[in-house]
Amino acid sequence: MKIGVIINIDSKLSQTVVKTITMSSPAISTVVKIMESLPESAQNRVLEHLREYIQDLEEELKWEQSFEKTESNLIAAAKRAKQQIAEGLSKPMDYDEL
Repeated sequence: MKIGVIINIDSKLSQTVVKTITMSSPAISTVVKIMESLPESAQNRVLEHLREYIQDLEEELKWEQSFEKTESNLIAAAKRAKQQIAEGLSKPMDYDEL
């Protein structure tokens, strides 16, 4: 499946180029076929939902990547905390002091 994408090359000159890209994913082809079967107003509604959903997914992926980068540090901090509790070096948190 091929799709045209408008790319703004230079905003000062207001030149645009239409670039054709090939979509190789069967999932993308399926979504396009489903969308084509809908009236344009429904397509616009689905598009808005997809944008929001994809934005949420991207945020989740960023959190997962961030967690993966810091996971070993978090594990080490938890082990230190458990050790300090076992050694009596900690005290219960007083939420009124926060």
